[in-house]
Amino acid sequence: MATIIDGKAIAQTIRNEIADEVRSLSQNYNKVPGLAVVIVGTRKDSLSYVSMKRKACSEVGIRSFDIDLPEQISEAEVIAKVHELNDNPDVHGILVQLPLPKHINEENVLSEISIEKDVDGFHPLNIGKLAMKGREPLFQPCTPKGCLELLTRSGISLKGKRAVVVGRSNIVGLPVSLLLLKADATVTIVHSRTHNSESIIREADIVIAAAGQAKMIKGDWIKPGAAVIDVGTNAIDDPSRKSGYRLVGDVDFEEASKVAGCLTPVPGGVGPMTVAMLLRNTLDGAKRKIVQ
Repeated sequence: MATIIDGKAIAQTIRNEIADEVRSLSQNYNKVPGLAVVIVGTRKDSLSYVSMKRKACSEVGIRSFDIDLPEQISEAEVIAKVHELNDNPDVHGILVQLPLPKHINEENVLSEISIEKDVDGFHPLNIGKLAMKGREPLFQPCTPKGCLELLTRSGISLKGKRAVVVGRSNIVGLPVSLLLLKADATVTIVHSRTHNSESIIREADIVIAAAGQAKMIKGDWIKPGAAVIDVGTNAIDDPSRKSGYRLVGDVDFEEASKVAGCLTPVPGGVGPMTVAMLLRNTLDGAKRKIVQ
């Protein structure tokens, strides 16, 4: 049976480390990191994510700037708010919760966030540096960074390993493949147009599943002993649950757990790491400004 990688426990360890560093900043410089979380409108899922991020900030001592904007706000007004946060020296990270309402162009808003406060790691300059040998971005995207942190903290070496990333999104698939390359893995990306996906995945020492398809990757697709990081979060019907559904990953957990060497669960795997990496990025942004 696979060793289950407990993302919740690893994320808690990282949060404790961050809280210690925040305390140290406060004692030595009388300043703490600040994260501005911007939300436009009242989508229930977005409100839930934002509330979780703000709560996580308070737990580690990071100051949260809560920017709640009405659904009807214009794109120009949102951008003006981003500029205001760019100019605020107490804000070290800016997070705009997606999706934005349809009348607002997400790219226009995100590209206005200062690269020095881009704690989501999606600024074109940060992604560009991530793609270049010998260059380092100011911030790495949170979920991909969390995936690699799970592997390294679980004692899994990446150097020279065959890694297969399933999915090529800008949020996970593409940046996580770049991070794996930087860690000296040999990387293949499998996507919806790839032929013989199963046989490619079966050769991988490390699988990062980020396709957004429930239980797509079966147990017999996995090389015995492989490390499997499941980024997928898919709701499937479950009448036995009060909510009527439950969350599953892109990997068939029951089957994969009999073959893989180690495996992340859904929920409780990558999810908690994403928030921990957001806090880590905010702390790093603050240290660049506070500790001269």
